[in-house]
Amino acid sequence: MLSTLGVTVSLPLLVYVGVFLAAALACIASLTRLSTIEDDDTRRGMAGLLVASGLWAISHVVFLVVPVTAVRLAAYYVGLVVGFAAVGAWLYFCSAYTGRALHRNTTYRRIAVAIFVVVVAVKLTNPIHGLYFTTTAATSPFPHLAVEHRLFHWLAMGLSYALAAVGGFMLLELFTLTGYDARALTFLLGLTGLPLLFDILGRRSAVLVDMTYEPLGVAAFAVGVLFVFSERFQAVRLAGDIADPVVILGESGTIRDANEAAVELFPELEGAVGDRLENRVPVLAGEVAQSGEVLELERDGEPRYFHVSTNPFTVGNTRIGRMVLVNDITREERYRRQIEQQNERLGQLAGVISHDLRNPLNVASGRLEMAREQHDSENLAAVAGSLERMQRLIENLLTMARQGLDVGDKQPVSLATAAEKAWSTVGTAEAALVVEGDMTFRADPDRLRQVLENLFRNAVEHGGNAVTVGPLDEEPGFFVADDGPGIPPERRESVLEFGESGGDGSGLGLAIVDTIAEAHGWSLTITDAVDGGARFEFTDVELTRADEGGTAPTDMWEAAGGEADR
Repeated sequence: MLSTLGVTVSLPLLVYVGVFLAAALACIASLTRLSTIEDDDTRRGMAGLLVASGLWAISHVVFLVVPVTAVRLAAYYVGLVVGFAAVGAWLYFCSAYTGRALHRNTTYRRIAVAIFVVVVAVKLTNPIHGLYFTTTAATSPFPHLAVEHRLFHWLAMGLSYALAAVGGFMLLELFTLTGYDARALTFLLGLTGLPLLFDILGRRSAVLVDMTYEPLGVAAFAVGVLFVFSERFQAVRLAGDIADPVVILGESGTIRDANEAAVELFPELEGAVGDRLENRVPVLAGEVAQSGEVLELERDGEPRYFHVSTNPFTVGNTRIGRMVLVNDITREERYRRQIEQQNERLGQLAGVISHDLRNPLNVASGRLEMAREQHDSENLAAVAGSLERMQRLIENLLTMARQGLDVGDKQPVSLATAAEKAWSTVGTAEAALVVEGDMTFRADPDRLRQVLENLFRNAVEHGGNAVTVGPLDEEPGFFVADDGPGIPPERRESVLEFGESGGDGSGLGLAIVDTIAEAHGWSLTITDAVDGGARFEFTDVELTRADEGGTAPTDMWEAAGGEADR
């Protein structure tokens, strides 16, 4: 036993000082590892936890080694304040790490500040009420200022651990939901709770000093997260925002981790940590190598489709492997394949129409012209009208068969320019086009032209003398209206079906309009026009600037073939 500067130095004192000093230094050293935490809020929470815990541990060192009672008490009070502040930093870290927004909620922040102020006030006013702790001189296990904790201390301690348990629950819930092994987290959380046992033993035994040992547990948790289990915590946090299967691979292709969804989809991953992916799940390893291909698997007696993608997995600025994401795209892939099959059948239909129907129709039209040159009559004129109607029907069928049910690349287009171009290709007799304003939106120029041509032709054929086009006032979209007889409300849905016609039309024009609108993601509604005719409103239109992409809409329309065959 040595005596230095009035302080008796014994082995137990050296052990105490060494342990708390090591905790403080560990917290300071951990600050250098904060760059491994990519999320800003999570990093701030951990930084606050490290600073508070470090100061808390240093206050204990000062309390133990400084022989002046007033300084010891001041250090103890500092520890009481920063110790409770560490609880707030812990909750901030847990909320941010688990993807919650509790730490950003203004109401919760105000409640937290109010609780902090009240608890700290109770602690600092202890000299007045003496209900938090009292001190006496003690000689065992070494000379020190013994602290006897009173009622308010245990109440504050209970509150602190209750709040800490909330944060621990957040972490455990995230590990459970993402399907990751929570044993490492449970071990670290156990370290934070272990000091409570020393608190109790210090009160009941002369072997331990009656003081708070919580800085040791907090320091152990922080060091464990940042130095020992950093990869696991990073992987869990990234997977917390992803419900799909996730596999973490090392740079050499070995399996480092996999969440529950991945193990459920690939049972071979169970207990596969440390093995190579191609040894356990070769089909997945092949997709990882190709990246971007669609993976087809037989599950529950039916095929399911997945998109496999890989992203670098880093801790801080150091790349340590790859994160493999397996996204279930069964619904989208089935729809895509269905559309491909439909387009293939429509292509076959186009061949039949072009050869088996169009050729005989051309022969009939030629013979009719020859007959009318020799002797024209009302009957021959009626035949000519029927043949023209058949020709339009065939053209509509060919257009639908060749272009399919989907749309091509969407480009910025001008409504006014599109309307004028479409109007110039339609036989409009004495009818007039009125353009009320302009708008720029994204659409397939060819399919938009077909929409406008069909609506213009429909309006003229049903006796309209004027067609009006313009943007909607209340929502993104445009309208096409005419002054014809209109469409009765009870027929506004049926006229959009294939084969339905309000007169001598083919019964395809408005159905094609509705199909193209749906393919664009637009909603089509038929209402009454101001002049009593029909008004077609297209909503849910994607607006854009006229100069987007660096090419004017008019040029794009021309480049897309504004005068192409319908």
